[in-house]
Amino acid sequence: MIYTVTLNPALDKTVEIPSLTVDTVNRITQMRTDPGGKGINVSKVIQSLGGQSIALGILGGHTGLSVQNALTQMGLATDFIFVNGETRTNLKIIDPVHHTNTDINEPGVTVSGEILRQMLTRLLDRLKPDDIVVISGSAPKGCPGDTYYIWTRAAAQKGARVFLDADGELLRTGLQASPFLIKPNRRELFELIGQPLSTPEALTAAARSLREKYKIRKVVVSMGREGALYITEKESLFAEGLKIPTGSTVGAGDSMVAALAVAEEKGLPLEETVRLSTAAGASSVMCSGTQAADYKIIKELLPKVRFHKIY
Repeated sequence: MIYTVTLNPALDKTVEIPSLTVDTVNRITQMRTDPGGKGINVSKVIQSLGGQSIALGILGGHTGLSVQNALTQMGLATDFIFVNGETRTNLKIIDPVHHTNTDINEPGVTVSGEILRQMLTRLLDRLKPDDIVVISGSAPKGCPGDTYYIWTRAAAQKGARVFLDADGELLRTGLQASPFLIKPNRRELFELIGQPLSTPEALTAAARSLREKYKIRKVVVSMGREGALYITEKESLFAEGLKIPTGSTVGAGDSMVAALAVAEEKGLPLEETVRLSTAAGASSVMCSGTQAADYKIIKELLPKVRFHKIY
């Protein structure tokens, strides 16, 4: 089973504003809302890919109920703890004229150590060896910086394969628990290494260095429209970015993680994993908001994925 952990979910409101301009009135031409947060986005795409997952997380208030109800209507299995406060609403602004995507994210609820312990216990009680746990996204107020380290270590001790997709201190400390897979983007990799990585060779060397230093089985570096690197102990591949029409870049990385989890659960070889995750990420970019792409679109993109080995 695949479990996704979203400690700081959101209701994502995506609006389209042509020629967004500060210090004046802007008119919204299109709008949609989706239950969001990185782990939740992963669960939605897993469902599109024909897989199953259980989404765990922390919700609060009327917005939290809206998120829960929306996921239930989608047929997703969930296990949320409700706390005091209001789940955040995140505003995603797409400007089709200037081709920009702007995120304005609320802070969300504040959680206690007791709530975190309850949530972790719920997860550990479910886990069986070789389950996959996707821990991703930001943490709510009240979460210590080593939260993902504690969760990654605890899940790994139960025999689970942990996929960690975070940034900043949460990622830096989480690495010390040796997650099974990490998926930093280029900026996050820069911050981890602490030096410029201006060439594909430098990016590859940095990813390999992280894998070896922290005993990580797999490192995937997403680079937006330029493609992605896939680094394992035995193989290294570079997948080219697909040329596709852009709807919203929000959630593209989550779609890749969902495909990586499904591929890992099925035991797919690296080449098929690369095709699936690249196509899933690209199909997400073609969508509006943080909705999950239809598998039909993903399937159409699979034969267009191009990749080669890196030595």
